[in-house]
Amino acid sequence: MNISNRFLSIAFVSSMLLASCGGNNSEQGKTAATDTVKVMPYPAIGLAAVGTSPEFPDAQLSIAKVSSAKQGKDSAKVSFEFAVKNYQLGMQTADSATKMCNNSAKGQHIHFILDNQPYQALYEPKNEIVLADNTEHYLMAFLSRSYHESLKNKGAAVVYHFKIDEKGNLKKMEEPKTPMVFYSRPKGDYIGKDTTNILLDFYVWNCNLAADGYKVKAQITNPDIPAHDTTVTITEWKSNFINNLGTGKSHVTLTLVDKDGKNVDGPNTNVTRNFQLAASEPMKK
Repeated sequence: MNISNRFLSIAFVSSMLLASCGGNNSEQGKTAATDTVKVMPYPAIGLAAVGTSPEFPDAQLSIAKVSSAKQGKDSAKVSFEFAVKNYQLGMQTADSATKMCNNSAKGQHIHFILDNQPYQALYEPKNEIVLADNTEHYLMAFLSRSYHESLKNKGAAVVYHFKIDEKGNLKKMEEPKTPMVFYSRPKGDYIGKDTTNILLDFYVWNCNLAADGYKVKAQITNPDIPAHDTTVTITEWKSNFINNLGTGKSHVTLTLVDKDGKNVDGPNTNVTRNFQLAASEPMKK
């Protein structure tokens, strides 16, 4: 083989090696890009402020009357009557059509939260519940806009601490003095357009939230997307929308923490609520 042909052979082999290496690098790039997508196939969960909502600075809620009557062997029926001032139950809040979140067709209402369990929506200022004898309870009730956002002005909420004795009698207990957080939203099922903006709302009691004070830690979880789980520390008491949660079963855990980030001891300082989102009916159970 002459020198010229030898150089051509070497050049050909070199070019093939370079092409091969280049092809491998290209495939590696594709694999890396694919792996990145697999790690986080969804946009990150985020919180967005609800923004300005109609204010009702003079709205007031109080308990007008509470009574109990023995029902059955081991329980009592408890009746609550509320007094509502400067607020109209049953009407749509003025900006409900533009809020772009779940809204009650029945209008403004009272959120009745007993022992930090899922609330009952009251469109009339009264409610009856059955409770077991020898039990202690905390009731949080507050005025709500038609799209379930709480009124946070002074006087728009009430906490009532009571017990049912062994005879089914109701006894009011000492007004709680310790810091507490009551869970409100998200709650229940969300379908279609209601899954876009999921209202995160709660009520704090006997404390103020601040960067250097009490805070609420919100753990937002979608078990179908483990890498999607998010924990947010909230330092300002305001309503937010949860965005990019996806669909399926989810839950939120709220924990009241002190200025050092330590969990606060006492009743009603930690609560978890399950809810579900679906793009359309039927919703999987």
